[in-house]
Amino acid sequence: MITIKSKSEIEKMRVASKITGDALKLVEKHIRPGVSTAELDKIAYDFIKKQGATPSFLHYEGFPASICASPNSWVVHGIPSNDVILKEGDIISIDMGACKDGYHGDAARTYPVGKISDEAQKLIDVTKQSFFEGIKHATHGAKLGDVSAAIQEYVEKNGFSVVRDLVGHGIGKNMHEDPNVPNYGHKGRGLKLAAGMTIAVEPMVNVGKYGVVVLDDDWTVETEDGSLSAHYENTILITKSACEILTL
Repeated sequence: MITIKSKSEIEKMRVASKITGDALKLVEKHIRPGVSTAELDKIAYDFIKKQGATPSFLHYEGFPASICASPNSWVVHGIPSNDVILKEGDIISIDMGACKDGYHGDAARTYPVGKISDEAQKLIDVTKQSFFEGIKHATHGAKLGDVSAAIQEYVEKNGFSVVRDLVGHGIGKNMHEDPNVPNYGHKGRGLKLAAGMTIAVEPMVNVGKYGVVVLDDDWTVETEDGSLSAHYENTILITKSACEILTL
């Protein structure tokens, strides 16, 4: 069921989303060669708890950490570990959420680790910009397919591919709510967006083909062809005139 948030609910989501965005900014400051993804997880956990919030991902459907940390060919849902040490030239996708007063914020970024290749930097840049191309169409009365199609068109125009098996989602009292928000689709199709809806738009983009596989830990999603992948996500609010990004 798709929910339209009240003013008081939206204010709670703004708070949770700000905590999420601020936690990502803090984690970014610690990304460098030699750091483990477990260290980054602890930084996020400690910050979120200090804000009087709880990490949305921790124990969600059994997930054992506060962030998803996915380097290089890992698309999403990488489990932080002391054994995963960042090295020069890596890219790392960090996905996290925070829950405050019963409402969630959710966001993701992909960061360079030291000096990276031109191709990797282009992937990061295109993935981020595809989000902004998509939300140009995230307005009251527009169709969800307009958002999805704009993301896909921008990504493919730049020679990359959009992951099909994983999509964005509605968000609010639950971290995952209706509707699903694909990063591919057709203009003029899908449900009509309405002011008061809150959704997480999250392009996941591969250098190679869009196929993915799930690893033996039953969480980590990796590109099927081993190519690099990047992720960019924000929680947004649909308004009468445009949309408001809550997690920046």
